[in-house]
Amino acid sequence: MVGEPVDAARVAADGLGLKGPRGWVFREVGVEAEPGALITIEGASGSGRTCLLLALTGRMRATEGTASVGGARLPRKAAAVRRVSALANVAGVTDLDPALTVGEHLRERALLQQRFGDSLRALLRPGRERTLEARLRIDAALAAAGLDREALPKGSRTAVRDLERLEALRLSIALALVGRPGLLGVDDADLKLSAAERAEVWALLRSIADAGTTVVAVCSEAPGGTVEITTRATEETTAAATGERTSAEETSAEKPTDGPPSAAETSGEKPTEEENPASGEPTEQPGANENKPADDPADNPEDNPADSPAEKGPADAFAATGRA
Repeated sequence: MVGEPVDAARVAADGLGLKGPRGWVFREVGVEAEPGALITIEGASGSGRTCLLLALTGRMRATEGTASVGGARLPRKAAAVRRVSALANVAGVTDLDPALTVGEHLRERALLQQRFGDSLRALLRPGRERTLEARLRIDAALAAAGLDREALPKGSRTAVRDLERLEALRLSIALALVGRPGLLGVDDADLKLSAAERAEVWALLRSIADAGTTVVAVCSEAPGGTVEITTRATEETTAAATGERTSAEETSAEKPTDGPPSAAETSGEKPTEEENPASGEPTEQPGANENKPADDPADNPEDNPADSPAEKGPADAFAATGRA
């Protein structure tokens, strides 16, 4: 029933790392947290902090190291970890529908919990009992998240688009607590909040942890008295987390690698004055050499092609110089 105590999960990790196509997202993460602890993942955006949150809750497979949640080892027991954990405020995973009301979100979450989270025996109970159970679950989750529906502009009929940032965060946490998880993961716990609102959030998360649910919260600045994990943003981790290219990859992409070398590169000749106006020497004007006597045939590459690979095609230039 709703009044049953929650079994908080112990969280441990040693040398945990995740490598993506563009490099390491995070690496060498270690943590030891007892049940009911408040764990903070502190780091700048792009430092892999959300990926670490997903890895610790069984939603993302780590590349190296070991981790366990409530005795279930990752990644082998990832499904078991997902059953005892819940996420809140994770973009792309737990997004709220701005067109739905607060009450609609809560009823939908309670129905999903009954259908997929409860046992078969619970599903076979009479409809009146299931309705009462859902109402008790919702009330308990709202109380734990500190969200008062009566204080909202239109009560339960308030649309999500009309909620303040802190109210939307409380609603997301309440939806996660409907399933009574042993581990709660909260992303961007202090994003776009004032100092007073951040203090409210940390007080809320501490109260949830004290009530028996281990909490892992992602933030840009962790408060004191938490089990702290720090992630550091580098060019490699930012590219791996966001999918952007590093400067080395951009330089490599901009540098031409295909096609034969130019004739000037093959022959090793320096550019002429007309080709290098930055040398400081005046360039020759058109028509300046009209009355100039013809050069000696030995100095004319056209009359002596064997001495000038620069005027040849790529294959002949390669044969003459040995360079590709």
